[in-house]
Amino acid sequence: MSVSIVGWSHHPFGKVEADAEAMVQSVVDGALEDAGVEAKDIDLIVVGHFNGGFQGQDFPSSLPLQSQPGLRFKPATRVENACATGSAAIHLAMNAIQAGKAKRALVVGYEKMTETPGRQVGDILLKCSYVKEEAETPAGFAGVFGLLTQRYFQRYGDHSDALAKIAAKNHRNGVDNPWAQLRKDFGFEFCNTVSEKNPLVAGPLRRTDCSLVSDGAAAIVLTASDDVEAFTKAVTFRAAQHVNDYLPMSRRDMLEMEGPALAWARALDDAGLTLDDLATVETHDCFTTAELLEYEAMGLTPMGKGRIAIDEGWTLKDGKLPVNPSGGLKAKGHPIGATGVSMHILAAMQALGSAGDMQVARSGPTAVFNMGGTAVANYVSILEAER
Repeated sequence: MSVSIVGWSHHPFGKVEADAEAMVQSVVDGALEDAGVEAKDIDLIVVGHFNGGFQGQDFPSSLPLQSQPGLRFKPATRVENACATGSAAIHLAMNAIQAGKAKRALVVGYEKMTETPGRQVGDILLKCSYVKEEAETPAGFAGVFGLLTQRYFQRYGDHSDALAKIAAKNHRNGVDNPWAQLRKDFGFEFCNTVSEKNPLVAGPLRRTDCSLVSDGAAAIVLTASDDVEAFTKAVTFRAAQHVNDYLPMSRRDMLEMEGPALAWARALDDAGLTLDDLATVETHDCFTTAELLEYEAMGLTPMGKGRIAIDEGWTLKDGKLPVNPSGGLKAKGHPIGATGVSMHILAAMQALGSAGDMQVARSGPTAVFNMGGTAVANYVSILEAER
C-alpha cells in the first residue's frame, strides 16, 4: 500500500517570538485545514522533536492535542533521530499506515533553538556526534564539518570557491521562499571572501557555509493512497528509504558518504527511476560541504568531482537537476525537528507545480535527502503528484 501527502502547513523559520507550543498549534490547525479533514478523522500523531536541551519541555507528544480537542485520546509518539528527526517522524507514520494500523496520520516537526546561548547550542548539537570520541571538537558541529572539509581539500584540492557557489545559489533561491529565515541574495563574491561580516567559523568554513540557528515548525497529513479521492490534492511516495551507518566517524571514510549513497541507490531502484527523471531535489545542506558531498553520494558526479555540478550550473534553479530551490537549510533555516517535514512539504509543492516563485521549470518526481548526524541516519523520499 502506498502513502500520500494530502495537506500541510509551514510556519516561517527564524527567530520566532511565539513559543514552541504556539508554533505547534499553528501548524496542526493549518495542516488539518489544508487537507480538509477534521481532528476526529486522524488515527495517529507523530511528533518530531530533537530538543537535546533547547527547551525544558521534553515530553511533547501530546502538544498537538492542545489545539484540537478532536485529537484527544489519539495515539501520539515523539520521534528523534538527530537532524533527520522530521523524516523519521514521517517514515514512522508511513509504516503505521502501510501496516494497516492507521489510515490517516498527522506528522508535526518543530524546534525552538534561538533562546539558547550560542556556545550552548554548539554543545547540544555535538550530542549528534559520537560523544566518546568527538565531544571535544572545537566549534561544535561546525567544527566536525570543518574537519571534514579539511580532509576533502587535502584529498581533492581546495574547493572553497565551489562551496561559495553553493552558498550563493541557496541564498539566491531563499529570496523566493516566503518561509525562509534569511531572504537575501549575498552573491558569490561575498560568500567567497573572508571578511568581518563573513568570518571563518571552523577550518575552511565561513559563516556563509553554515546553516542557521532557527525556530520553526511544519506539519503534514498523510493517508493511505486508496483514500486520496477524498482530497483535493495528493502527492504519493514512490519510494522511502532509511539507512543508518556507524555513529563514530573513526569507523568510516567520511568522504565516501556510503550511507547516503546506499539510501539514494535503494530509493531510485524502488521508484524505478534515475536522477535524470527527477525534477528537483531538496537536500540536507547543513553546511555547504554537505551539499557538495551529497552531489557525489546521489551519483550526480563521481567522488571528488562534486564541484562539476555547481560549476556547470547543473544544480541551479534552471539547471538539469535543481537542488534546493527553496534555499535549503542554508537560507531557509534548520530548526532540527522541523527540517525533514519542511523538506517534504517543499518537494511536494514542486511535484504539484504549486511552489510559486520557488517553482522550477521541469516537471516530474521530486526527491528529499535528509541526514541525521554526519551521514549517520540517512533518509531519501521520492514523491510524485497523484492529483
